[in-house]
Amino acid sequence: MTTALLEAKDVTVKFGGLTAVDQVNATFREGELVGIIGPNGAGKTTFFNAISGVQALSSGQLVVQGDRLTGRAPHVFSHHGIARTFQTPRVFGDMTVEANVRFGLQFAGRGRPGTGSLRNEASILGLIGLDKQAGLPAAAITPSQQRLLEIGMALATRPRLLLLDEVAAGLTESEVEAMARLIRRLRDELSLCVVWIEHAVGTLLRHVERVLVLHQGRKIADDVPSAVTANLEVIEAYLGDEVV
Repeated sequence: MTTALLEAKDVTVKFGGLTAVDQVNATFREGELVGIIGPNGAGKTTFFNAISGVQALSSGQLVVQGDRLTGRAPHVFSHHGIARTFQTPRVFGDMTVEANVRFGLQFAGRGRPGTGSLRNEASILGLIGLDKQAGLPAAAITPSQQRLLEIGMALATRPRLLLLDEVAAGLTESEVEAMARLIRRLRDELSLCVVWIEHAVGTLLRHVERVLVLHQGRKIADDVPSAVTANLEVIEAYLGDEVV
């Protein structure tokens, strides 16, 4: 069995009287491509925030590559090989595209082990298809290219586990499909574990190999796509007749 990169054990996040994430257990392993779906307010982004160190847990444990990181700061998670994107791209608009990626490399430290595909800014920009935009200010490129740039910045930290939060939001149908193909290629070429939250459920289900479904903060399914789309609880909570 492949190595567990991250184990979430009974992860719970509460905001006052609201339980946003309710005792969720999940394990993410080397080389997996996993999707997370669920209706708005299901707790998907809060779960991402929790497993990347951005959001403190109310209870539960996080184990990353055998080390217990519960309560540690986000940079500690990064140094343990976890990188993420956000729903709204967080790029430095007044810096060039290349400088944004360079920032990621410097944040991680150039001495951090990485594959040949992630050795410098040019190789990363080529991988995500932004090499021709290298000298442009990040504010001058399109929103879809900014999403690619944020992925490039995350890759520059040379992760083993990449968390993608709705990177296809606002994209056209063809752009969504291109993004999905890129995500799968990154997993394959870099041997990453990729965990992808997305509302474009049809596209996600075609490309991932395992799906977690969250509903009202609880995990109600964790299985291959074909089993998830046949799960009556999932259909009732989220998928409805459309996917069926």
